Amino acid sequence: MRILYHHRTASSDGQAVHIVEMIDALRALGHEVRVVAPAAADPSAMGSEVGWVSRLRRALPGAVYELLELAYSLVAFLRLLRVARAFRPDIIYERYNLFMLGGVAAAHVLRVPLLLEVNAPLASERARFGGLSLPRLAHWAERRSWQGAAHVLAVTGVLRDMIVAQGVAPARVMVIPNGVNEAHFQRAPSTSAAKARLGLAGRLVLGFTGFVRDWHGVDRVVRWMHDSAPSSVHLLVVGDGPARAGLETLAAELDVAERVTFTGVVERAEVPAHVAAFDIALQPAVVGYASPLKLFEYMALGKAIVAPRQPNVEEVLIDGSNALLFDAGNARGLQVALERLVGDAALRSALGAEAARTISRQGFSWRENARRVVALGERYAQHAPPAGKRYPWRSAD
Repeated sequence: MRILYHHRTASSDGQAVHIVEMIDALRALGHEVRVVAPAAADPSAMGSEVGWVSRLRRALPGAVYELLELAYSLVAFLRLLRVARAFRPDIIYERYNLFMLGGVAAAHVLRVPLLLEVNAPLASERARFGGLSLPRLAHWAERRSWQGAAHVLAVTGVLRDMIVAQGVAPARVMVIPNGVNEAHFQRAPSTSAAKARLGLAGRLVLGFTGFVRDWHGVDRVVRWMHDSAPSSVHLLVVGDGPARAGLETLAAELDVAERVTFTGVVERAEVPAHVAAFDIALQPAVVGYASPLKLFEYMALGKAIVAPRQPNVEEVLIDGSNALLFDAGNARGLQVALERLVGDAALRSALGAEAARTISRQGFSWRENARRVVALGERYAQHAPPAGKRYPWRSAD
């Protein structure tokens, strides 16, 4: 197939990982992929974001920045038309972003099906976490984007239900969780070798990867280390983010700074060698609709995972089988789970082994995700668009 891949992401965090891995997986399956996107940051770095985007957002009034986001839809629309007329795609695959209507418009003009990957309800998310100056416009644009796609690819069942609630027919929403590049993680060193390389030999390592934000709850782990964790426990935070400075200050105030390591931004190729050092992999908190990339990477390396018990997490993890889940509403839930795992090496080993088996058994890989996308795209591409229909590809449902 000829796939026109469109996104508006200019970052080197988990978003970039998803984009790069999906494009590589589609190409590895023999499909031709043409990318239309803004200039991005270095995709090989993990745990960072593009500086100029952050500076622009801080410099401009919120409403002005959001109108510029919407205006970029015209730029994207024209670029998509120009590329598509030469490339002649079978489908357009777009990673959803707020105020982005260029893909929907181009798909309708070109009469090519649009497969829209949705990782979050961004209008609600930005209103909650980042601030939103034009909420009515944002929610309108979000509904228009979701409803205008031939098919929406949601990363969790929880998110699928949210999309359906906005007027998208259930038959036009498919759940495709995030995944992992198994070959990338198979090259990781042993746990002991990884610890030795990082100067953590003899420590029991708790690990967290990603772009660290306050709501991730890593501060709760730091406090537990001060309150009751054995002295052999060491926290390894792989990545960077706005919460790092506060966590470093907290660790110093609680006199556990020497037992906490912050790597800062790590090259993507080096992530497996860091995760390999973990004895216990941490997901202290997660928003209710997300499909965290780190979970699949933890699983691929057979790590004992601690995560909150909530519906989106339970789509992937089973308490007592491939992870230890805790009640997020219980103030001591995370602490109890950590204490149990720290004191039970056999349980850590059993949970990690089952987590690794789950990856292959459930097909939680980028290549399997690419196969699902292609199968769906072929289904739509086989249907010639009848003249005069606003959504000609819906006959493929």
